[in-house]
Amino acid sequence: MDMTYEVRSSDSPYIDTIWRVHSATDNSPVCPANGHWNLLLTKRDDDVHMSVEGPLTTSKRKYHIAGTEWLVIRFKLGVFMPHLAVRNLLDEELFLPDAVRKSFWINSAAMQFPNYENVENFVNKLVHDDVLVYDPVVNAALEAQPHDLSFRTLRRRFLKATGLTQGYLQQIERAQQAAALLEQGVPILDTVYQAGYADQPHLTRSLKRFIGQTPARIAYATQAE
Repeated sequence: MDMTYEVRSSDSPYIDTIWRVHSATDNSPVCPANGHWNLLLTKRDDDVHMSVEGPLTTSKRKYHIAGTEWLVIRFKLGVFMPHLAVRNLLDEELFLPDAVRKSFWINSAAMQFPNYENVENFVNKLVHDDVLVYDPVVNAALEAQPHDLSFRTLRRRFLKATGLTQGYLQQIERAQQAAALLEQGVPILDTVYQAGYADQPHLTRSLKRFIGQTPARIAYATQAE
């Protein structure tokens, strides 16, 4: 296998998912769009760096070098770093400065590199130091919960916390839902209906943009497994 993955969930209210990934060969996968941002620890030989990966607004091809390992901390929607504007990180990766003794600088403080087992302690430290904060307005908006904010205030806070508008994030999530349906063997026309697309061309445009594949290709790959 080109890539091996180990994934775990977390009971942290700030963390969505944690991955440990290893690339055995040079490869260039297409990564689908995703509204979440990540902290990414990259290691190859003795070279270790921490970076911030902003949300992906479209599918994007990434290039991996054999022997590289990653620790990926994906944060829940609404979690953000006040000192780094998420909107400026869309489709970008920002490498954080290295410090000494397996540490890096973030918001003028040196932090030890985390590992797969102690991510929650690492994130709790970031929260304690106000490097990470959470805005509950994002979840309330996504779940259509009642609130007393004006549309302008809600939009401003949503953009600040996620870097995206609510409508754009919903487009990404609908494409993810459609891809998941196709992977489960749901026929293309039924997927159009269940995911709320106007017609098959609408579904095709969305999946090519956000997933990087056509509905037919996703369905074929599922049938070939």
